[in-house]
Amino acid sequence: MPWFVWLLAAAGLGVAEFFTLTLVFGLMAGAALVAAVVAGVGIGLLGQLVALGVTAAAGLVIARPIAMRHLAEQPLTRDGSDALLGRRAEVLHEVTGTHGLIKLAGEEWSARALDESLVIPVGALVEVMEIDGATAVVYPRELLP
Repeated sequence: MPWFVWLLAAAGLGVAEFFTLTLVFGLMAGAALVAAVVAGVGIGLLGQLVALGVTAAAGLVIARPIAMRHLAEQPLTRDGSDALLGRRAEVLHEVTGTHGLIKLAGEEWSARALDESLVIPVGALVEVMEIDGATAVVYPRELLP
């Protein structure tokens, strides 16, 4: 019953992957599953080891770099407060370097100017440069390049 030993090895490697999230143990678990299938078909130990080695090498050389590249990419859509960056807003109460109020995405937000020396008047259009907690940090659109 060598196939059962390979299944146990795959399960152990799968648990190790769960705790490390490196993609290495997961690919090795897949290779152990391939070796279990080869053993179940009746091929000897040498064939099982070759299947394990080829599958593991293919996974680590081909699949892992592709998966890691996809994990490192920035998402195409922003959510939460990140979705508000770069949006246009209207000043409801004068915005200074310490306080103010704007209408952003249909809601009222506390705001402060990015440049602390600026005083942005009521009705001016501003752009959200960053979100600091519950405060939008803004800059006047007419001063943007």
